[in-house]
Amino acid sequence: MSQFVFASAKYASGDWESAPSLPEAVIDAVVRYTTIDIAPTGVYVDLASHELFNFPFVWMTGHLPVRFTDDERRNVKQYVERGGLLMIDDHNHDITGQFHKTATEEIERMFGRMTRLPKNHELYNCFFVFDDGPPNTHHELNGYGDDLLHKYLDAVVVRGRLGLIYSSKDYSSEWNFHADTKKFMQQDPTKFGVNLIVYALTR
Repeated sequence: MSQFVFASAKYASGDWESAPSLPEAVIDAVVRYTTIDIAPTGVYVDLASHELFNFPFVWMTGHLPVRFTDDERRNVKQYVERGGLLMIDDHNHDITGQFHKTATEEIERMFGRMTRLPKNHELYNCFFVFDDGPPNTHHELNGYGDDLLHKYLDAVVVRGRLGLIYSSKDYSSEWNFHADTKKFMQQDPTKFGVNLIVYALTR
């Protein structure tokens, strides 16, 4: 199997580069806990480029309104339907905010209404076990953003497999740190990122 590369989405609208240290933190977790052959640094991939199809997993985030171009929309739809996994995380943690409103509009325009991911979905036990579904973030617990605890992730399911996951939990803030910071942490918050990658590579 070729080396896995952590890819972050670059798109024409918004601030796609808003969590620059997140790839480093997630890559560190993959190296620590798995035997996956992973590249030491991540890359940005343009959603309008055919290079998108070279990556089994792509992370997307931002704070600002999202308006896909026709090329981005066409590529994302094909990517999801062909077996890729796109994770879209609201960096605002705010379901009344512009990122959430516009990103979910774009998703529904391409795929229709998303489904709620049940807490017993295999995503939550394909490597680490998260008995209560998606782990909470400090932003949720401390009342930032919309002051809500989002207990579920939403998803687009294609032929029984997750093709797109949408999160209002703001993992982008939670995981946007340099990997050396983990030595001062009691628990590694990026473990759920390992599950996302394992799922993308094995399903």
